[in-house]
Amino acid sequence: MISIRRPPRWLSARVAAVAAHLDRLAPPPPLLARAIAKLAGGITQLPSAPPSALVAAAINGALWPRFPPELRDGLAGRVVALEITDLGVRVRLCAGPWGFSAAGEQAVAALRIASRTSGWWRLARGLDDPDRLFFDRVLMMEGDTELGLLLKNSLDALGPLWPVTRAQEQR
Repeated sequence: MISIRRPPRWLSARVAAVAAHLDRLAPPPPLLARAIAKLAGGITQLPSAPPSALVAAAINGALWPRFPPELRDGLAGRVVALEITDLGVRVRLCAGPWGFSAAGEQAVAALRIASRTSGWWRLARGLDDPDRLFFDRVLMMEGDTELGLLLKNSLDALGPLWPVTRAQEQR
């Protein structure tokens, strides 16, 4: 298992400044949006294993130890598919006793969660409530709703993955 250490303060401050800037960005102009959509079409043709392995390592190092036992039990042996729809990125994770691993294309997903980049960003930053994103159809969930609610409630209890600081809120 890969362990993720806390970054140095100077790097955290710089990343927070970039995050605050990204929070204020407007949607891309139509020409750029079309180019991104064309690129996303090509990305969807790529295998999901490499990004899945990276995401699994990040979750295992940063979040898995903080997951409550009931979430770990609920996820055991199940495949969760995460998608960034506007970029064509797909991640398929299978939970085991020591964390997630890449699931591969053939495994049937018990739960699929999909959103555009902006929805994932707002969720990770804690800028919007997951329920609001779901009911506004920004965040889509398909499959085992009981597992989805267990995952959502557990992540809510952990708080935002990349919280907005008070200084960033006032800008």
